[in-house]
Amino acid sequence: MRHNACMTTQPKAADRAYAHIRESLLDGVYTSGDLLSEGTVAADLGISRTPVREAFQRLQNEGFLRVYPKRGAVVVPVGPEDAHGVLQARLLLELFALDALVARGAEAVRETGRALLRDCEQEQQGTTPSGARELGRTFHCRLVGSAGNPVVAGLYETLWNQQERIAAAATAGSAHAAQDVAEHAAIATALHEQRPAEARRLLADHLAAVLHRSGFSGRPSLPPEAGTSASA
Repeated sequence: MRHNACMTTQPKAADRAYAHIRESLLDGVYTSGDLLSEGTVAADLGISRTPVREAFQRLQNEGFLRVYPKRGAVVVPVGPEDAHGVLQARLLLELFALDALVARGAEAVRETGRALLRDCEQEQQGTTPSGARELGRTFHCRLVGSAGNPVVAGLYETLWNQQERIAAAATAGSAHAAQDVAEHAAIATALHEQRPAEARRLLADHLAAVLHRSGFSGRPSLPPEAGTSASA
């Protein structure tokens, strides 16, 4: 029985370490290049090093950390190519979702706009970085879900998990969070008022702003259709 008790408590400690480290990464407590010590994290949480080691490995698998045995783990920097790549992928999926929503008809567009505006009202109350981040996730996942394609929605969920550090940087601080909310509200209002072309433009502008607030220059864009020139 004692062996079983140990088996049930150890995963809880590892999950606790994982959640603590991950939240610290997203909130900017740990920044790019920081070296994290197993012993320090274990002492902070009042647990042994083993669950911290498991959490480090899990976060390495997710791309957050690079583990160095007997030394600890280093926070992996988010580079400009990574940021541009993930926001280009977001642009592709979110514009597809918006176009698919419009194809469903005016009432579907209006109702989605109304639901997104409700998300924005909740988002305005998200005073913490983690609260603003989660509500932003709700907004964008609802928009992509409105396409009515569960495969695309699933792909987007996976993509969001890969870019959470970018989303976290874009909403760090009250000014960035407020700007993020205002951009969401503008997109939602355009949809609710049956202005899909404007919503499309605002969405592209919003993703460019996310890139800039994350500390990167440029603008995510999609290539021209095959058989057309870039200037066409």
